[in-house]
Amino acid sequence: MRVSLSITQFPTSAEHTPMDRIVRVADEGGIDTVWVADHLAQYAPGTEPTDPHLEAYTTLGWLAGRSRRVRLGAMVSPITFRPAALLIKAVSTLDALSDGRAWLGIGAGYHEQEAAHMGIPMPPTAERFERLEDTLRLARQMFAGDDSAFEGTHVRAERPLNHPVPARRPRILIGGAGERKTLPLVARYADACNLFDIPDGGVTLRRKLAVLARACEAVGRPREEIETTVGTALVPDETPEAFAGRCAALGELGAEHVGVITRTPWTDADLARLVDGARLLAG
Repeated sequence: MRVSLSITQFPTSAEHTPMDRIVRVADEGGIDTVWVADHLAQYAPGTEPTDPHLEAYTTLGWLAGRSRRVRLGAMVSPITFRPAALLIKAVSTLDALSDGRAWLGIGAGYHEQEAAHMGIPMPPTAERFERLEDTLRLARQMFAGDDSAFEGTHVRAERPLNHPVPARRPRILIGGAGERKTLPLVARYADACNLFDIPDGGVTLRRKLAVLARACEAVGRPREEIETTVGTALVPDETPEAFAGRCAALGELGAEHVGVITRTPWTDADLARLVDGARLLAG
């Protein structure tokens, strides 16, 4: 099982681990991916919007220069923040600067308060999902170096140039677990889904994966092509052994990749427990 970490809150005091050390520990400790939350202000539970928060792709580019192995991505970029071609170009640039380590993490967007605070358009839900599909289609085209005219339902580009073309197409993760819209888009376009560790004995996770399997069957795609990632939180003072046990239980439900957040900024102790737990999972 792969283990990743997500940065949802940024260091605010000396007891918190600096960003460069977070990515260095992840790089050297076998962590698969460092994700950053793509918001323009701080909206994590228990925080205030005035708490520190950094723009995602500037941060990811900075992290790329301070790491060599770990993959990098946003968890996840709403299609409401940037024009589609700009988002795809940002991911392609990150991929070029990191020697092929970029993810495109993407979703329809949902945060109405953030949109109102920052003056960002928030189209109706149906339109956001149409724009998400347009962006996914355009990403496939631009990642392949195809600059022919693109016309989607809402997104149009006369000549979507993208040079340098990524040597290997960045993997696409779609965030969200909606059964009518999101999971069918995962089946059609994504390399990974992102589900949630809900404490109900695996009932929800099994149902979501069954829906995804049916969606894959409907489009003629092998279900095993899509990596199952599950988001979970590191429990305060959780031992590496307990963490590894929780991840193993998620694996029995179908998880292949666990993305871990903390409820406060990362600390050295949190990172040590995560790395040790990941090593126990790796055997």
